[in-house]
Amino acid sequence: MTSEDAGRALAPGLYFHEDLRPGDWYRTGGILVTESHVVGFAGLGGDFFDLHMDEAYARDLGFAGRAAHGLLVLALADGLKNRAAVQLAAVASLGWDWTFAAPVFIGDRIEARLTVADTRLTSRGDRGIVRLRIAVGNQNGDDVQHGTNTLMMRRRNAGPLRDAEGPAGARRP
Repeated sequence: MTSEDAGRALAPGLYFHEDLRPGDWYRTGGILVTESHVVGFAGLGGDFFDLHMDEAYARDLGFAGRAAHGLLVLALADGLKNRAAVQLAAVASLGWDWTFAAPVFIGDRIEARLTVADTRLTSRGDRGIVRLRIAVGNQNGDDVQHGTNTLMMRRRNAGPLRDAEGPAGARRP
């Protein structure tokens, strides 16, 4: 995880594009990675690779135990982001640039620190783009995954969203 010596710590609340500036940051809560997560994710994605499913195989490879799928950990981190006390008025995720830095094992507890890397307006100017740097750490403070997530965000006074986002008045953050 990175140090917290630069930027503004965001207080709980809803943030629109224009509320954010580079360096703003917040931490999520944590989640314990369970066997149910790993087995459920294997079933969902069809990835039953032995490293995830077979304790003896994982140990024979030199791991401390069965490792969670990298994409499972990314999905859990995204869920932590979306359930955090700091809420971003997002329209959609536009993409990820992500690194699996270290294994995450069943029984590990992960949390994330998110930092605003940069912001800009869309070409139409009615929405904004925010790139978040995200660092996922375990209970020992080890960096297990990190990267960026680019979000399209609502602007506070841009009016109701229409078109691909659905009808005006549909439930949004």
